[in-house]
Amino acid sequence: MSELHFPWLELAILLPLVGSFVTMLTKASRHCRSLAIVFAVSSLLACVGAWLDLGLIHQFQAVDRYDLGQMLTGRSFFVIDELSGPLLPLAAFMVLLIVATTQSTKTKRFSYSSTLLSAAILLATLSCKHSWGIVFFLAAGVLPPLMELRRRGKPTFVFASHMVLFVVLLVVGMMLVDFYGSTSKVSFWVMLPLLAAVLIRCGIAPVHCWMTDLFEHASLGGALLFVCPMIGEYAAIRLVLPIAPDWALRWLGILSLITTVYAAGMALIQLETRRFFCYLFLSHTSLVLVGLESLTPLGLAGGLCVWLSSSLSLVGLGLTLRAIEARDGRLALDVYHGLYDRVPHLAVMFLVTALASVGFPGTFGFVGTEILIDGAIQRFPHIGVAVVIALALNGIGVIKVYMRIFTGRRVTAGISLKGHWSERVGLIALALLIIGGGIFPQPGIESRYHAAREIFKEMQSKSGVEMDHLHHTEKEDPHDHEHSEEHKSEWPHIETYSDEDKE
Repeated sequence: MSELHFPWLELAILLPLVGSFVTMLTKASRHCRSLAIVFAVSSLLACVGAWLDLGLIHQFQAVDRYDLGQMLTGRSFFVIDELSGPLLPLAAFMVLLIVATTQSTKTKRFSYSSTLLSAAILLATLSCKHSWGIVFFLAAGVLPPLMELRRRGKPTFVFASHMVLFVVLLVVGMMLVDFYGSTSKVSFWVMLPLLAAVLIRCGIAPVHCWMTDLFEHASLGGALLFVCPMIGEYAAIRLVLPIAPDWALRWLGILSLITTVYAAGMALIQLETRRFFCYLFLSHTSLVLVGLESLTPLGLAGGLCVWLSSSLSLVGLGLTLRAIEARDGRLALDVYHGLYDRVPHLAVMFLVTALASVGFPGTFGFVGTEILIDGAIQRFPHIGVAVVIALALNGIGVIKVYMRIFTGRRVTAGISLKGHWSERVGLIALALLIIGGGIFPQPGIESRYHAAREIFKEMQSKSGVEMDHLHHTEKEDPHDHEHSEEHKSEWPHIETYSDEDKE
């Protein structure tokens, strides 16, 4: 396996871990925030360096030059490939945004140490391809939000019970897979625990109530960091896709599609901002799973694109609601609040991120959604109608919430409610990424499509069989490898693939 020129991955994980201990020992909350920003920026730079280094060596995956896992156990532990390449900077950017946009009024109730610890676990999960390593980090990632709930004196039964069940099913599922062998023809009872664990972590109905409970009782920043990177989808790709039989993926796609429409309808009738955001998020994460389980490279590429666009837009929307809560508390959606004149920058940011999340033209979400629908309907023709219904309901919901929060009446305030410079810079940078990805989508689409093709090749190599819906991936154009090595545009191959499938 190729090596990076520098141990970027271990540095990206180690920096927030060290920052967690440093901020825990720091007494002054003002100094904690500054230190947390420094460690978050450093981790982000290391993640970007790893991604750029992977592009320079022109390989699908690579390990750190000084890999401690290789030195100690003889096996590479942290790996970066084209799937996790953009996910690592995205996760580190989320951490930086959450830390930098924390208002001074919330510093006593917001734990920077816990946030940086969550960041280290999150980056370690995204950097790991070893099955049991992923299981370990997924289990460890449950601890920071659980500790936060206990520290805040909030009820933990719903969240803890679901997460304990998730971890138990995950461990049992991996033990059964190791015992019976990881082939594509694993039995129903071997596959069921692993599939159920992924459904719980992704919040697929009817095992989604832990997510509404988390948003209700945890800090909004902590809840965003736990759910917005969509780590359940990462577990689905690494643990389920390579070994899942056709029936498992079909049921996962059906349940995800039902959740997409159900959550969109629930978001439309919510009377509180956090619950609205929770159901909107559930609708989009389920839509990503629909693309991942479509079993066509085009549908999978669309799911990966929606993964990036939804994570960016929804974390921006969540941070906008968080900034509004820091000024006015939690808002009810059965009355008009008229906040536009008081916080016009938040109104603009809310509209940009909300429309991007539902695939508005000119944003990266629009391109990803179109690719997902085009690829998914090749295998499930009914998906197109259901996805359009879900997106329409989500679009109506976000416009309704915007009108309730920012319009309807005029309100004057005796004090200024303008945001801190770090809040403005962070939200503007996020908006530029969302709009820039829509104006220049080609690099992102090429990267996601190439990652999807490599995932399918890995699925075939692990399964040892040729399933009917994957057989065409071996019928590649002779020049595909040449294009891959030279990193030329693969967008024309997407159209060619689609035409062949329809024939």
